[in-house]
Amino acid sequence: MTNAYIYDTVRTPRGKGRKDGALHEVTAARLSAQVLNALKERNGLDGHAVEDVIWGNVTQVMEQGGCLARTAVLASDLDESIPGLAINRFCASGMEAVNLAANQVNGGAGEAYIAGGVEMMGRVAMGSDGAAIAVDPSIAMETYFVPQGISADIIATEYGFSRDEADALAMESQRRAAKAWEENRFAGSIIEVRDQNGLTILDHDEYMRPGSDMQTLGALSPAFQAMGEVMPGFDAVAKLKYPHLERINHIHHAGNSSGIVDGAAGVLVGSREFGEKWGLRPRARIRKTCKIGTDPTIMLTGPVPATEKILADSGMAISDIDLFEVNEAFASVVLRFMQAFDVDADRVNVNGGAIAMGHPLGATGAMIIGTLLDEMERTGKGTGLATLCIASGMGAATIIERV
Repeated sequence: MTNAYIYDTVRTPRGKGRKDGALHEVTAARLSAQVLNALKERNGLDGHAVEDVIWGNVTQVMEQGGCLARTAVLASDLDESIPGLAINRFCASGMEAVNLAANQVNGGAGEAYIAGGVEMMGRVAMGSDGAAIAVDPSIAMETYFVPQGISADIIATEYGFSRDEADALAMESQRRAAKAWEENRFAGSIIEVRDQNGLTILDHDEYMRPGSDMQTLGALSPAFQAMGEVMPGFDAVAKLKYPHLERINHIHHAGNSSGIVDGAAGVLVGSREFGEKWGLRPRARIRKTCKIGTDPTIMLTGPVPATEKILADSGMAISDIDLFEVNEAFASVVLRFMQAFDVDADRVNVNGGAIAMGHPLGATGAMIIGTLLDEMERTGKGTGLATLCIASGMGAATIIERV
């Protein structure tokens, strides 16, 4: 079997996913094309050098629909001979794109791929695709569907996490992200987003709120309490599924949940022969990938069984992993991961996460792989694991090791 290597990773800064966000006037296809062009130019590739572009995005309607991957290729400087595959594994779409690319290379189906994803949450609203699991009553009732924020609060209730613990994690995410930017830790992967005249639109993560403290976070109202306790009464649905819970403790709010942002990220994945052909040095080997299904109501616990599975499949223990990137969809997701594996917080999301910088759904999985690799190189660490929770009850993970 051929080994799959990471040769390069790039990401855009994350822009606020609102009409006043810096990236609001940029379409998903154009932002994706800038990432594709950056990978081509940084690595001195011809336009036909890769086998395919595998691109994740979650809300696949309107300008993000119609096989966005192929549209992005045609909008970029890659040759029209390069096809495109658009995929959707909700929040893990960008990671799944990278994992698919790696497994294609492993199996000999092409020497190299560009994989990643995009989400323009300020232009194409989350949920505007009308997912059947949420809007079809017969399926929603059978699966005890509740919105993700309720799921995050169920995790907090089930595993005993307080609001103070969630707020402390959020504050630390902000602190770490601010420090990472101050020390230029993202510089190797960040590309400036430019307009059609070549002028810079955004060169930093716009969403961050480094001044957050326990007092400001404590003043925020729980974001999901009303939808849980009033009509449509999702707390009642949750208690039908989990009758041992007397009540749902609503601890999440805008300050300890991931931010709604715009952004894109890409990873250049290839074989050893590809690198030799183009004069490139591999930065890391993709050692193992995995995905798993989980309880669709509590929904966001996937990083735990995904990590258990990928460690078992690779013959590794949690102690063999030097650094972790666990997507900060909600504070309780990361708290549960650290609780389950008794992992020290100093090894998890050391440069902050989606609570501080935002979660551009289809791009995040590729972003955290790049962030993980950059930090491994900066600190001389050998092995890293990235994982995400996924809507409707799934998990995904990737283990990389430096070459």
